[in-house]
Amino acid sequence: MRDRTGVGSAGASDPEVEGFLALAAARLAPRTVDAYRRDLAQLADFLGAPPAQATAEQLAAYVAALRAEGRAAATIARRVAAIRSFYRHQVLLGARTDNPAAELALPKRRRSLPKTLSPGEVERLIEAASGTSPRMLRDRALVELLYGAGLRVSETVSLERGSIDLDRRLVRCFGKGAKERVVPIGREAAEALRRYLARGRPHLDLRHRPELFLNAKGGGLTRAGVFLILRRLAGKAGLEPERVHPHLLRHSFATHLLEGGADLRSVQEMLGHADLATTELYTHVSDRRRREVYFEAHPHARRRDG
Repeated sequence: MRDRTGVGSAGASDPEVEGFLALAAARLAPRTVDAYRRDLAQLADFLGAPPAQATAEQLAAYVAALRAEGRAAATIARRVAAIRSFYRHQVLLGARTDNPAAELALPKRRRSLPKTLSPGEVERLIEAASGTSPRMLRDRALVELLYGAGLRVSETVSLERGSIDLDRRLVRCFGKGAKERVVPIGREAAEALRRYLARGRPHLDLRHRPELFLNAKGGGLTRAGVFLILRRLAGKAGLEPERVHPHLLRHSFATHLLEGGADLRSVQEMLGHADLATTELYTHVSDRRRREVYFEAHPHARRRDG
C-alpha cells in the first residue's frame, strides 16, 4: 500500500531498518541516510514485507522491476548500494547468516566527463565580483575560495570564521561522512578573504553568527544563496548563468591543477575523494584539452579542410 508520497509504508517503522539507519548516520551524510531510508521503504513496498525477510530471488526481481520501469542506471545503482549496505549490517549483527544482495548485478553506468570553465572564464567570473560593498567583498571571497580550494558548496556554507588560517593560507573543512581535511589556498583567495573579514563581514554580522559567509540579513549563507550569487555574477561576466554553479568551480579547480602539473594523489586529497578513480576523471578532461591545444597550435597537426 502506497501513501500519498509514493513511498511505501511497509518499512516506515521497521526497527531493523531504523537500527541500520541510526548506525549509518554516524558515518554518512544526512542526505545519504535520507536516501537510504526512502530506498529501503520502496523495497519494503515492493516486497509487501520487512526487507530483513527478503530472499535473493525477491531482490533480483526488484532490480528487474526497476529496469522494466525505465529507471536510470544511477538510480538503480544507488538503490542497490542501499540494499547491499543493509544486508551487510544484518550479517554483521548475526540477524542473518546469508547476504541475499551479494549477487545483485549493478547496471553499467556511463560516467560523463566533468564540465569546466576555462581559466579565462574563471577570471571573468571573479572580476564580476569587484566592488567595495560588504556583499561584493563577500562574493569575491566566496568565488575565490570555491575555485581556489575546490570546496563543495555544503562544505563552504558550513565553514566558520575559525576554519580559515590566513597566515598559513589554509582552510579546514568537513566533507562527506564528516571527514576533516585541510586544503591550501592561494594568495588571491587569502587576500579576498582578508578584505571580506576586515571590511565586509563586520557589516553583515548582525546576529553574531559563527558562519564565515553571511547573507544580507546576518544569517548564514545557504546553498541556494550561493547558487543565486554565482548565477548573478555569471550573467554580469557574460557567461551562461544556468551553466555556472558551485560544482563547476570545483571541477575547474581540479582540472586546472592537473593541467598545471599537480599529481593525481595530491588532487584527490584536496578534493576529499575517497576513491582515486573519481579523481582520475579529471585527467581525461586534461587529456582532451591538451589534444585540442595540440591540433590548434602545431603546424604539422593542424586539421585541414578539404
